[in-house]
Amino acid sequence: MDGPLSPRESARFIAERSRDVSIDFCGVRRVAELLRAQASGPQLRVDGWKAIHELNPRAADEAAVNWVFVVDTLNFSFWSERAGHQCVVRYGGKPYTGYWSLCAAVNRALDQGIPITSASYYARVTLDQVRHIFRSDTDVSMPLIEERHRVLNETGKILLEKFGGSFLNCVRKSEKSAQKLMHLVVESFPSFRDVTQFEGKRVSFYKRAQILVADTWSVLEGKGDGCFKDISSITMFADYRLPQILTYLGALKYSDRLLEKLLKGEMLSYGDKQEVEIRGCTLWCVELIRDCLLELIEKNGEKPNEEINSVLLDYYLWDYARDHREDMKRIPFHRTRCIYY
Repeated sequence: MDGPLSPRESARFIAERSRDVSIDFCGVRRVAELLRAQASGPQLRVDGWKAIHELNPRAADEAAVNWVFVVDTLNFSFWSERAGHQCVVRYGGKPYTGYWSLCAAVNRALDQGIPITSASYYARVTLDQVRHIFRSDTDVSMPLIEERHRVLNETGKILLEKFGGSFLNCVRKSEKSAQKLMHLVVESFPSFRDVTQFEGKRVSFYKRAQILVADTWSVLEGKGDGCFKDISSITMFADYRLPQILTYLGALKYSDRLLEKLLKGEMLSYGDKQEVEIRGCTLWCVELIRDCLLELIEKNGEKPNEEINSVLLDYYLWDYARDHREDMKRIPFHRTRCIYY
């Protein structure tokens, strides 16, 4: 059987056939103009990943790469069932929620001498140990804890068998190609195979595989083993926050029937047609925003600090969504509970 369409090909294919989600080209331009103001600042540079986020590793070494691998292996499904009732992890005197609760829990475990980023440890870690490591400081547990345990065991065993227990060995096999690394991850580790069907085609998003490549590039500061010559071929990471912020900013539009469903808090299954349309149109929308942004920069004779790519745009928009949570409350995010995002 032929492989699925690439994330970029999938997004275009979906966007051209989508019925309940559409891209607003005036909105695309407005978002590009919003981003243009950041084009020469720290938030659209590879080193912003470390400079802006205190929980990310400061080093650019093997231990940091293994930290990234564990975190992105578990980088899925943090949304809470009820507003105000969520998993909270306190670390360094601060409370963290969502994805950052995962990072805080990993750092807390490492501080306590638990080798959570070592494959030989997490290949055999028990469910009770996982519950303890990712414990919440509220009565709301981190979602899908049994799945996190299963994925950790499975991924740890494969990393030991195929890559000597270090993700850096996997990175080196990619020969400084972001695409090769993404495909190596997807082929080697089953939990990263974010593939479904749409209109008779197999489509892929590879959200976690792509963010793993991007975070590896970022932690290594785009240098040495992380100098991926084709990093701009990686698309945004199709999750549930970016569709929300792009709808809020007017670049995406939902049909009345889809909006009604989301406002009621109805769950969408992974692979459901509307769920695939939301993810596919979001991904294609960010590709169009990037193209428009590059055009604006060129037209104005400006020089950004870095080559603008979809990775940096995703990082910025995801942070923007967190900073504007209160404003975005009227825009629902789609609820899909799965291990892929």
